[in-house]
Order: sequence, then C-alpha cells, then structure tokens
Amino acid sequence: MKITDKKANFILINVGIMSVEVTKLQLMPLLLQMQKESLLEKLKTVFEEEQVDWWSEMSEKEQEEIKTGLTQAETGDYIANETVLKRFDG
Repeated sequence: MKITDKKANFILINVGIMSVEVTKLQLMPLLLQMQKESLLEKLKTVFEEEQVDWWSEMSEKEQEEIKTGLTQAETGDYIANETVLKRFDG
C-alpha cells in the first residue's frame, strides 16, 4: 500500500491531535491532585497569556463589518434565514 503525501499529512495531523488529547488526559489528574496554590496560579497565568483575543486579531474593516451586522440585527434590519433559503430553492 502506497501512502500519498496527502494521506501522510492526514496521519501526522491526527497523531498530533491524539498526542494533544493524551497530554490533556495526563494533566487532568495532576491538576486535580495539586494542592500548591502558587503552582496553580502560575499555570492559570500561563493559560491566560496563551489565549488569543480573536477580536484584536481581526482587521479594523472586519471589526466594523461585525459591528454593523450586530447593529442591523438589533434594529431588526435583516432578512430571515428562511427567506434567504427560499430564494435558492427556486
């Protein structure tokens, strides 16, 4: 059986995902058993620093488009999903 580049990449990605899941499962009992508050606070800080603020990652234009859409939704200035789908059902 020949493994193509595409299959190899899929396998590597899945192995990476599984590795992450295994690591999470290994950490869970350690966290639950941990009694040192200082270490837990350090871990909490690491997690907080690693979180990505998706809003600040967007361009100003993208942010403005989202704000406009939210404002339109709040004022009822939108077309219901069912109406849009009917246009495509013909």
